[in-house]
Amino acid sequence: MNKFALTVECKSQPGVVAAIATYLAHNACNITDSAQYDDLENGGFFMRISFTCATEMKMEGLSKGFDQVAQAHQMKFAFHDETKKMKVAIFVSRFGHCLNDILYRWRIGALPIDIVAVISNHDDYQELVQSRNIPFHLIKVTKENKAEAEAAQLAIIEETGAELIVLARYMQVLSDQMCQKMSGRIINIHHSFLPSFKGANPYKQAYARGVKLIGATSHYVTSDLDEGPIIEQDIARVTHAQSPNDYVALGRDVESQVLARAIHAHIHHRAFISGNKTIVFPASPDSYASERMG
Repeated sequence: MNKFALTVECKSQPGVVAAIATYLAHNACNITDSAQYDDLENGGFFMRISFTCATEMKMEGLSKGFDQVAQAHQMKFAFHDETKKMKVAIFVSRFGHCLNDILYRWRIGALPIDIVAVISNHDDYQELVQSRNIPFHLIKVTKENKAEAEAAQLAIIEETGAELIVLARYMQVLSDQMCQKMSGRIINIHHSFLPSFKGANPYKQAYARGVKLIGATSHYVTSDLDEGPIIEQDIARVTHAQSPNDYVALGRDVESQVLARAIHAHIHHRAFISGNKTIVFPASPDSYASERMG
């Protein structure tokens, strides 16, 4: 049985849900999960539906037949094959906790993705990545060769067909060109102290100020550094009795978890960009359970 997802964005208006449900029913499709949201601030409507087809209906046929419904309601839509894994390229520098976490979740099936490349400006994780039979690309980045290095990175993205770039603590600023070319398809992770405690040793700065919460933020990358639409966040409490090294360790754990949840939302087409923010629908319990067991 075919398993698909349909994502829809349009102006909030009467009849949209009915039109979508009617179309799916007429094509012998059974809705298994549905989530929708009206953004009252800008009048936008967002919807994600999981469904199965008892017939041999192909995704291309579903999409073509849906055009008439979409035009009537001025919808932006996409059909997705839920059995197909998204192709992902991971960028990393010298902090490997997020990369290690992604590789573990990928191996046990908790992140059902196809890792087509790991790109780094250092060779620290080359052996680790290649031991998993994943292509590793060392691309040094300096002030002098930044444009050439990014061109090499983009060439790998195009050659592999990567649909998503994950910045797993990649400590280089991407150009406006790459941000625009991959708009809505680059996810970053960082601590949530920004705009406070910038620069080197943010956790030591936080310790010196006696912070009580450590957090992490994962967001889509835009040309505005660290200010893209937020996908996922979380926090951990700390006390005066803990050291700066404790802060760092806790921060790494939170960063890894937050990034994994952001990736999970994106690959399952549950995250929608609405202006400067995101609409993120929760995952169905069944999908989480099957992936953990995978």
